[in-house]
Amino acid sequence: MKRPTMVDIARRAGVTKSAVSFALNGRPGVSEATRARVLAIANELGWQPNSAARALSDGRAGAFGLVVDRPARSLGIEPFFMQLVSGIQDELSGDGTSLLFTVAPDADAETATYRAWWAQRKVDGVFLVDLRVDDPRVGALEELRLPAVVIGAPVDCGGLPAVWSDDAVAVRTAVDHLADLGHRSIAHVTGPAALRHTLIRTEAFDAATAERGVTALSEEADYSGERGFAATRALLAGAERPTAILYDNDVMAVSGLSAAQSLGLRVPGDVSLVAWDDSPLCELVHPGLTALRRDIAAYGALAARQLYEAAAGRPVEHCLAPAPTLTVRHSTGAPSRDAAAL
Repeated sequence: MKRPTMVDIARRAGVTKSAVSFALNGRPGVSEATRARVLAIANELGWQPNSAARALSDGRAGAFGLVVDRPARSLGIEPFFMQLVSGIQDELSGDGTSLLFTVAPDADAETATYRAWWAQRKVDGVFLVDLRVDDPRVGALEELRLPAVVIGAPVDCGGLPAVWSDDAVAVRTAVDHLADLGHRSIAHVTGPAALRHTLIRTEAFDAATAERGVTALSEEADYSGERGFAATRALLAGAERPTAILYDNDVMAVSGLSAAQSLGLRVPGDVSLVAWDDSPLCELVHPGLTALRRDIAAYGALAARQLYEAAAGRPVEHCLAPAPTLTVRHSTGAPSRDAAAL
């Protein structure tokens, strides 16, 4: 079916296209009776404003953008991004603002997308996620003068405002929980080392374990189940087997549980496991996974409110969201004597 236009509405209402434009945009020049009739016909036909035309008339695209540089397959199974997007979308739905979402293979392609969106007036602002160490996207967005909000720590983000939760506090919470249970060898399965939040978590993990006199081990992964499984097998088959492991996301933790059980190890008797970002996955496995919990949907909604302000040209400061809390389930406990002696 052909998309209804203002010409179709004008023909049905028996008025000029200019009169339809006045009525739909709330401008004077038509009677209230004509305005009501035009609006009723527009609703009946399912008419929606053309975003390109609206951008030309008032400078607004009526949309925000989100580009993610991760494999689309992994996004489909990781609850974090789905919850984040749901929170953003819930906030945007109040005034009909759209979320333009896509994935990119690398930072250059992501930057090219921003340039195209801004040049074509497709977005009024963008969310920047997965901030990298020495991230080239920050300078590109500032050069474009494209309103943007970083979802992540306010480190090396130039003049862009950030919405963030304190990862270092969360790491300390997890390490303290495990150390209090008696663990003296704790491992950390991380996300990609190039990501800024991975560096923050890794530095916090090293500091927290050192303060508690705990041996620290580390394996880099990529948030996928496959890499989480492989990293766990490598740690548990090594000469210095840890008695507890902290994972940087829930998918890797669930796969880590499977890896431990495939080696004939008891959880938590032989090894305790902690996931980052609690989700239904953590509750569905047996034993249920102890996890760091935060309201990710509320985190996304907060970022959307900040981007509204930035897109309107108002000054926006960094905004700290509540720190994650620890939800304790049956995957953590005191190490057995045999496990502690290894």
